[in-house]
Amino acid sequence: MGFRNLRAPVFDVHLTFLGQERTSGARTHAAAGPSPSCHAERRGALFPWRTINGEEASAYYAAGTAAYHINADITYALARYVSATGDLEFMRSDVGDIPIETARLWCSLGFWRDNIDGTRSFHIHGVTGPDEYTAVVNDNLFTNVMARFNLRFAVETVRRLQREDPETYAAMIERLSFDPAEADEWARAADGMCVPYSDEVGIHPQDAHFLEREMWDLEATPPEQKPLLLHFHPLVIYRFQVIKQTDVVLALLLASDEFTRPEKRRDFEYYDALTTGDSTLSAVVQSVIAAEVGYRELAYRYFSHSLRVDLDDLHQNSADGVHIASTGGVWMALVQGFAGMRDAGRQLRFDPRLPAHWGSLSFKLEWRGSRVRVTLEQQRITFELVEGDGPLFVEVREQTVEVRAGSLSEVLLEDQGPDLGVFRGLSAGILPREGDTGVVPDLAVEVPIVTTSIPIRVPEE
Repeated sequence: MGFRNLRAPVFDVHLTFLGQERTSGARTHAAAGPSPSCHAERRGALFPWRTINGEEASAYYAAGTAAYHINADITYALARYVSATGDLEFMRSDVGDIPIETARLWCSLGFWRDNIDGTRSFHIHGVTGPDEYTAVVNDNLFTNVMARFNLRFAVETVRRLQREDPETYAAMIERLSFDPAEADEWARAADGMCVPYSDEVGIHPQDAHFLEREMWDLEATPPEQKPLLLHFHPLVIYRFQVIKQTDVVLALLLASDEFTRPEKRRDFEYYDALTTGDSTLSAVVQSVIAAEVGYRELAYRYFSHSLRVDLDDLHQNSADGVHIASTGGVWMALVQGFAGMRDAGRQLRFDPRLPAHWGSLSFKLEWRGSRVRVTLEQQRITFELVEGDGPLFVEVREQTVEVRAGSLSEVLLEDQGPDLGVFRGLSAGILPREGDTGVVPDLAVEVPIVTTSIPIRVPEE
């Protein structure tokens, strides 16, 4: 929802109300789920992965219903809408039930574990993250990070209502049978959330056991065996470190403030060789993170690949319909990748990464009822208020900029961020596919054909 939040937020209002209308069915869906651990009875709402009438319509549990992160995804989109518009009145409607009911689900689904160092951590088991080549796992990093966001946003929502609108807060307590102690429980679960990290490898594992699996050698996989899901049984794919679409790397983007840049670089370098590109949703995210950490040339290649998904029919299925989510991702690659825009903490921030061969990039954003034109050049970035009274405050590399009507605000740039040069790893997502001569410059024409066994990549010492 990044594009709609910042370009046409009114559409997100309608979509969120639609989500609220589905909450009743989501409550029923949650009640039929696994047994609870924090409550005597199942509570909360679990939104369906696929639906026609509000009930779950997924035929395959592992790649559908098990993707519990849909709850946090919906809450995240709602939080971003509120951040972009400042529409706090919106949260005083029944839409405010969404973060509360989804937080209840996380508390019911997760459980506490005592650690050997005397601390306690909160875990979520038996879920599938965004990567559908790794299913029904324990402590999927993306799920846990997003659930933590969901829990904290729910705490913020109820406490703000209690502080600023006691009447609406009282009505919510009555309507949802809400116990104020629940918010304290959510806060503890968020603070204790398990976020997998391997000191030995120096990365965030995609889940608790991801690094125990063998590595699928995508460089040795022939183009005619892609996408993998059409040529290998899921129970074969699930045994390997191989990724359909970004999972940890997507968490690096959506929860950007919770990871350091060195962590992002190490995670990106590790997972880039394992991400197949079998989903069109990956390349745009990889472009954004590659740009942020300093792989500027690779960021542009992923952007170009995303731009051409339907124009060149790269997945040979555009006749069935264009890839709308990927198209929205192209806008994200431009604005969040090359312009380096982030909006965490209800603040517009920019850390530009304009490609060296581009003279400029210009776009408009809607923020708190105002429309601002952003123009990025190699030596400067400017902001112009084209609608609204302002003033509007943005941040460019920790420098606060005030944008007022009738004037141009300019920040000079010393550079376009770090430049790590050419990425020397394997960018598996843009390797050739069946019927494709290749989109990666200087790639070998012949790819080894494997017919007797699955290619395994031996980890480097």
